[in-house]
Amino acid sequence: MCGIAGFLSDHPEAVQRARVSAMTATLEHRGPDGHGFHTEPGCAFGHARLSIIDLAGGTQPMSNEDDSVTLTFNGEIFNFIEIRDDLIARGVSFRTKSDTEVILRLYETYGEDCVDHLNGDFAFGLWDRRQQKLLLARDRMGVRPLFYTQARDGFYFASEVKALLAVPGIEAELDPFALDQIFTLWFPLAPRTPFKNVSELPPGHVLVADAKGIRTRAYWRLDYPDFDDRAALDLRASSEVAETLAELLTDATRIRLRSDVPVGAYLSGGLDSSIITAAINQIAPTQLRTFSVGFEDDEFDETAFQQQMVKALGTDHEATSVTRAMIGEMFPDVVRHTERPILRTAPAPLYALSKLVRSRDYKVVLTGEGADEVFAGYDIFKEAKLRRFCARQPGSQVRPLLFKRLYPYLPGLQNQSQAYLEAFFNVGLGSLDDPLYSHLPRFRTTGGAKVFFSSELKAELKGYDALEELRDSLPKEFTRWHPLSQAQYLEAGLLLPGYILSSQGDRMSMANSVEGRFPFLDHRLVEFAATIPPEQKILGLREKHILRQAMADLLPPEIGNRPKQPYRAPDSPSFTGPAAPAYVDDVLSPQALEATGHFNPRAVGQLRAKCATGKPLGFRDNMAFVGILSTQLWSKSFTSAGRQTQPQEKIA
Repeated sequence: MCGIAGFLSDHPEAVQRARVSAMTATLEHRGPDGHGFHTEPGCAFGHARLSIIDLAGGTQPMSNEDDSVTLTFNGEIFNFIEIRDDLIARGVSFRTKSDTEVILRLYETYGEDCVDHLNGDFAFGLWDRRQQKLLLARDRMGVRPLFYTQARDGFYFASEVKALLAVPGIEAELDPFALDQIFTLWFPLAPRTPFKNVSELPPGHVLVADAKGIRTRAYWRLDYPDFDDRAALDLRASSEVAETLAELLTDATRIRLRSDVPVGAYLSGGLDSSIITAAINQIAPTQLRTFSVGFEDDEFDETAFQQQMVKALGTDHEATSVTRAMIGEMFPDVVRHTERPILRTAPAPLYALSKLVRSRDYKVVLTGEGADEVFAGYDIFKEAKLRRFCARQPGSQVRPLLFKRLYPYLPGLQNQSQAYLEAFFNVGLGSLDDPLYSHLPRFRTTGGAKVFFSSELKAELKGYDALEELRDSLPKEFTRWHPLSQAQYLEAGLLLPGYILSSQGDRMSMANSVEGRFPFLDHRLVEFAATIPPEQKILGLREKHILRQAMADLLPPEIGNRPKQPYRAPDSPSFTGPAAPAYVDDVLSPQALEATGHFNPRAVGQLRAKCATGKPLGFRDNMAFVGILSTQLWSKSFTSAGRQTQPQEKIA
């Protein structure tokens, strides 16, 4: 796991070296174990290394024998041993034992199609000197980030945007349409980013830059069978499907344990991380080191479940307890690392968790992310199923009461009236044929936070509809899929890479030089899961039914049958009260808000006053507060407008 940077330009070698060195220096947190550079006429690569595989021989950038192909690579290729053995059998020679060289040799053998052979989490830049061609590639599920921009003097790419901003002439400016998307969807639609004129390479894509120009193409994407194509589904007995699932997940876990440094695991106490931890325990010969986060607020804390799994598995466990004050204190660092406004504080505790892991000399952890998206574990899937169920009999007095069963962890919901429940869940909202039907309640609630946008921003966005852009971006086959598959695509294909794997995943772990690995996102498992009949994923209101069945023998029944409790953290209360961080007054002052121009100072002041009462806020106001604060912090970190009227204390 590393940080990569590079560019195509005609600068003299001395300028190239200085520029790529400056870019790479901004990625020190991603790769503190060493820096490497490659420059030649027209091209420069940089690399900040986190040494995990072949500690002595895996230095980068790496070139082949005649320097005709050079690679800078971030990530891990988990099937590199199998690929290496296959290439050796074909007569290919290797100089190292690294997964980096495997990509080089694959490219020499298969060209751009080398990505089809990779099972891993990766982002890389490859320079083909003979063809004068740059190839950028990103893994299928979007675990590892990759950004690029076309400047006046060249084409630049990097793992993080801050490396691009180290280039003279590249300045940060907020893209208002990206902000609107974040305040609607939680994330900008790739290739759009919060930075004007900076693009993100979408998951499962390659980019080629050469004399013909710049072009991108998808080499893989998430897909599901047509609704009426039962033959495309795995219709075996559920016990057989579960057996195949268990075999695939076990193998995905096994190959993600490949490392020349110790590997640990996150243990949240929920089903998914417990499954991964239990699977590792069966595979690994030594005692597993596990890490978790707890909260001072009982509403968010899962310590009791974590300890239950620790006792059952006998892991060497350590936890960090996160308070509201800690979240407030670390939030500027969090935003600087996410490089985008966010609507929840959930990334902050994960930032603290990765700091704990790194302090214990661990560089690699396996986690349970992806299971909810791949096997339909989120409440939104069950909620959509219920809404469709209720829409068929809108006059029913009983069916809306079923919604109370979905959210036992929201105590305030249990005492609400039927009328409130109907309004809250927007029963029958819109047309059942709307491709976004499953997510419209979420999007409408989130989008309500845009009431705090400034009149200038609203004028700039006039006529723009983020939901229409989302509808237009969906695959043409989308409308033919089962409703559950449609909802899963919106989560696994969009929210997962756009928010979960970025703001809560890669950015929070790599901020402290820790690599997260995700067995549930092995593309073999993802492709297989797409063929599992929807009724085996959600059986009645039992989410992830087939996954629970497949892994039941590994878990205590209390964990295996535990209902989903989404990972959450305290939001606005982390920034109010006597312990409120001083920077909140700075970045949310009328002067600071006027300087950036994104929000209405008077409306924000009213929202702050509401927060100061200490009374619980609704979803919209909580997201609005965190979104406004994080946008202001983003501007302060990256833009000249955000720095003009605010004190210059370090945020890094």
